[in-house]
Amino acid sequence: MSLKSLAQLKRKSVLELPLHSLPEKVQITAYAKNKAYRTCELIKEIFKDSFEWYGFTLASKDNPEVITDVGLPRDQANFQDHTELKPESIAAFLESLPSHLIVNGWIHSHGELQYEMFSEIDRENHLTVLDYVSPLVRRPVAKKELVIRDLVLLRKDHYSVEDLRQGSVCLVTDKPVEEAMVLETIYGSFCYCIVIGDKGWHSQEIYYKKRGILSGEVTIAGKEAEMTVVDSALDLSPAEVRALAGEIAEKIKPVTSPPPELIERM
Repeated sequence: MSLKSLAQLKRKSVLELPLHSLPEKVQITAYAKNKAYRTCELIKEIFKDSFEWYGFTLASKDNPEVITDVGLPRDQANFQDHTELKPESIAAFLESLPSHLIVNGWIHSHGELQYEMFSEIDRENHLTVLDYVSPLVRRPVAKKELVIRDLVLLRKDHYSVEDLRQGSVCLVTDKPVEEAMVLETIYGSFCYCIVIGDKGWHSQEIYYKKRGILSGEVTIAGKEAEMTVVDSALDLSPAEVRALAGEIAEKIKPVTSPPPELIERM
């Protein structure tokens, strides 16, 4: 066989059939978005200053793509430029969720900082939250051809040990088969990541994780995404605002002066 060009040596394309899509935009109800900004306002009202805070975005199990609420874990310390949490606080918050709600991402505030974007530490947090959220929002997104070199097709009760020594993978069928294709399920999941500021700005990204059920191949990607506000009949009632203020007073721990270890480094 002669080749006119190396382009003729192109690898055969792998068959991939889409099944379900993952969200391209961050969808949030007006109720949840208003609650996030109301949290910023209440922190300033209660503590007479702006502090960062950290929360989780929540969704119904039946519709995990739409953020319907924002939940606050108990913070260890809130500074004007960062927030500290203990893992046990996050675990306690997650265990307190009603059974019909799931976490589909995280949200935090940069307060009054003139930094209207995610920091490198924020992006590390994206991956941590993605790992937790993935099993909750996982769905089959594609069937993908699993390329197997030296696939050996055997018939049930008609093969020997010597036959099993052949090839890289043996597929045993109950009837004679001359050709076979293996399609593995690709499971996909997502995590919403939102940062907001006291002045009303917001920025958001979506992180994705895909994993082949047989190959174990994992891909992770993230991108900036638009925010779409979904109409909802709910609005924050005066009673809910009072309850949110009480929750903030209990869970937010403002620190107005640097701890000694930070002073030593300054």
